[in-house]
Amino acid sequence: MNAPDINRSILRFHIAAIEAKHPIKIVGLLPLGSAGHVQDENGLAFLAEKRPGLDLLGLAEAEVALSDLLGRPVGIVLKSGLKGREAKEFPRLVEPFGIMTEPLR
Repeated sequence: MNAPDINRSILRFHIAAIEAKHPIKIVGLLPLGSAGHVQDENGLAFLAEKRPGLDLLGLAEAEVALSDLLGRPVGIVLKSGLKGREAKEFPRLVEPFGIMTEPLR
């Protein structure tokens, strides 16, 4: 499957919609393969902060909803779930939405 490019402003719009519906704050984009449960080469991984009231079902709903909006698999990695080396590395690897200049491929 060749997923279409995603315009960054549309991406931010979709993320805002997910954040309005679910108690989650999506911080930025992680490198391919950061979310182990997303194996598709067109998949996207996001780093997020858990807000009060978020449970596992809500996280799964947010992933499915964002995946539907973007037309590709999505994985959301919670900062609070990171331990050890990943807790230090993932925040440094994240690409914040404000500085993205090219469409996602």
